[in-house]
Amino acid sequence: MTGRLRFGYGTNGFANHRLDDALALLADLGYQGVALTLDHAHLDPFAAGLAARTAAVRRRLESLGLTVVVETGARYLLDPWEKHAPTLLHDDPARRIEFLRRAVRVGADLGAEAVSFWAGVRPGPVAPEVAWDRLFAGCAEIVAVADAAGVPLGFEPEPGMLVESIADWRRLRDALGAPPGFGITLDIGHCRCLEPQPVPDCVTDVAGHLVNVQIDDMVRGVHEHLEFGAGEIDFPPVLRALADAGYRGLVGVELPRHSHAAPTVAARSIEFLRAAARAG
Repeated sequence: MTGRLRFGYGTNGFANHRLDDALALLADLGYQGVALTLDHAHLDPFAAGLAARTAAVRRRLESLGLTVVVETGARYLLDPWEKHAPTLLHDDPARRIEFLRRAVRVGADLGAEAVSFWAGVRPGPVAPEVAWDRLFAGCAEIVAVADAAGVPLGFEPEPGMLVESIADWRRLRDALGAPPGFGITLDIGHCRCLEPQPVPDCVTDVAGHLVNVQIDDMVRGVHEHLEFGAGEIDFPPVLRALADAGYRGLVGVELPRHSHAAPTVAARSIEFLRAAARAG
């Protein structure tokens, strides 16, 4: 099974490294791809010279033999005062929509396997039905942009956000008319955190729509990304479910709060995943 699954690592777990250094380190450790979070220090989508910088990153990825997915979960990129704001649910989502447009453009220029995004937390004054209408409108716009660019979208259910479960993702996809380019980003830890079925069953449930997988450990009811072995997930059956589903995308380690020890954590993570894949 190890030859069938491709392991990657999220650059949000390398926040203290230059992007070039992080990519080289991950390639040296044997990772086959990266989940690249567009952020201030890692291919800032709002800084000057984006096209040239993106081309340079693509050359770097290709020289290292790394594939890429684009992630859009940077915390204070759009508003220095409020994490993740604005989202598609805010009164004025224009800056979020422009960010996602740029992310799709970067994804196309990088040859990314997918661009991943999420709904955001519903602002308190916004009624649920209004939030859903706003989300639908924003997603429809980004679906059109991504379709024109030929870039698959992976929408991620995120605990605490308007779309937090697989069922919520299905509701959104159905409302959009089930566009073929609108897939799912499945975080394995989130499945343990809040989905009612066992984690391998979550994989099987959405197997036909998987375009991006994030992997981390977690415990029931607590949205905290943990190193492998620190939570409650039995990983060999999960990796077996991914392989049995014929998933060919990236399985990217998602440990955004571990940048302080990134090289050590990344080394431990790939050894754990290799062992779990063999056991599966």
